[in-house]
Amino acid sequence: MLPLLLFCEVGQAARRVDLDYHVRFLPEQDQAEVQMILARGERVRSLDFNLGEDGRYSDFRADGEWEQSGGRGIWRPAEGQARLAWKVRISDKRSNGRYDALMTPDWALFRGDDLVPGARLDQRDGVELVARLTFELPEGWRSVETGWPRIGKHRFRIDNPERLLDRPTGWMLAGKLGTRRARLGDTDVTVAAPVGEGARRMDILTLLTFVWPQVQNVFPRDPAKLLIVSAGDPMWRGGLSGPNSLYLHADRPLVSENGTSSLVHELVHVFSRIRHRDRSDWITEGVAEYYAIELVRRAGGISEDRYQAARERLIKWSRDVESLRSERSSGPVTARAVLLLQDLDKEIRSRSRGRHSLDDLTRGLMRMGPVSTDDLVELAETLLGGRSKVLDTRLLR
Repeated sequence: MLPLLLFCEVGQAARRVDLDYHVRFLPEQDQAEVQMILARGERVRSLDFNLGEDGRYSDFRADGEWEQSGGRGIWRPAEGQARLAWKVRISDKRSNGRYDALMTPDWALFRGDDLVPGARLDQRDGVELVARLTFELPEGWRSVETGWPRIGKHRFRIDNPERLLDRPTGWMLAGKLGTRRARLGDTDVTVAAPVGEGARRMDILTLLTFVWPQVQNVFPRDPAKLLIVSAGDPMWRGGLSGPNSLYLHADRPLVSENGTSSLVHELVHVFSRIRHRDRSDWITEGVAEYYAIELVRRAGGISEDRYQAARERLIKWSRDVESLRSERSSGPVTARAVLLLQDLDKEIRSRSRGRHSLDDLTRGLMRMGPVSTDDLVELAETLLGGRSKVLDTRLLR
C-alpha cells in the first residue's frame, strides 16, 4: 500500500508545474517589467495573449517562439525553464482626464488584470500550473497589497479555480502606503492608500464592521481576503470592484445624501459576482444599488423616514426612464431598477407569506452564469409560484 501511495504522490508532483510572475516597477518610465516563468516549458503547448490595440504592452522577449500580430501574441515556450518578459504601461487616463490606474514616483495603483493580459492556455493533459506573484519595489517603496494570500514579504499565491490560467487579477497598490487591517467573519480585510492621499481607512473599516453581518446573511460567500484601495485626485472619482478587491476614491462619501453607499455597492459586486447578458446590466447594477441601501437599512443605519425619502429621490431621478434594457446601465436606469426590485421584494414576501424574499432570488442569480432578464423573470416566478405582476412591465421589454 505504501509504494502505491508514494507512486500517486510522485505522479501528482510530476503534473504540477511552477508558474512565477515577477513584476519590477519602473516609475521613471511609467511602466512595469513583467516576467512569466514556467519551470517546465514543455508542459505548455502555447499561450495566446489578447494584447489589445492601444500599445500598452511592448518589448517582448521569449524563450521559445513568439509571434505577434493584430493585437494578439502567441508564445510557444522552450523546453526546461522558459521565460516570457514584457513591459506594460501602468497609468491609464480616461477621456475626462481622470485615471483608472496611476503610477507616481512614490506609488502605483492599478489592476493586476492589466499586468498580465488575458490568454488562452493550451497545456498538456493533466498539468496543473501552480502560480505565484512576486514584486520588486523601487528604493523607498515600502510595501505592496493585493487581494491574494500573502506567502512572503512581497510575494502572493495566485489560485483561481474558475480559470485554467491563474492570472494576478484584481486591484493592487504598491509604494509608500498606509494600511489598516481587520478580520470580519472569515475574511481578512485590508484598507490601503498611499500616504498623504486623505483616505479614511478607519471610517471604511467601521462601516464594513457595521454592515458585515447583514452582508453575510444575504451572500453565502466569504472571500479569504478583501483588499480596499483608495487615492485622491487625479484618480477617477467613483468606485470600481475587482476580484477580492475594490477601489474607492478618497473623497467619495461612504454614505451619500441620497441614502446609498458606494462602498457597500462595490462590496455587493465583490460578493455576488453577478454578471449580465442580453442587455440586462440593470440586474447587475440594480442588485448592487438595491443592497447598497438595504444592507445599511437592515443594520440600523437608515431610519424608515430616511428610507422613504431615498425612495422618493429615486422616483424623481428615474421618472423619464422608459426601459431598463441596455448593455450599460445609466444612473437613472439603475435608480429605476432599484425601485422595481424593491417592489418585487414586497411581492415575493407577500405571496410566499414571508417564506421568501429578494434575497432568495439574488442567491439564485449568484449560482448562475451570466444572467438575462428572462432568467430573472423565470427565477422570480418559481419563487412566486406563478406570474409576477411587478415584472409584467414595459420596462423589461
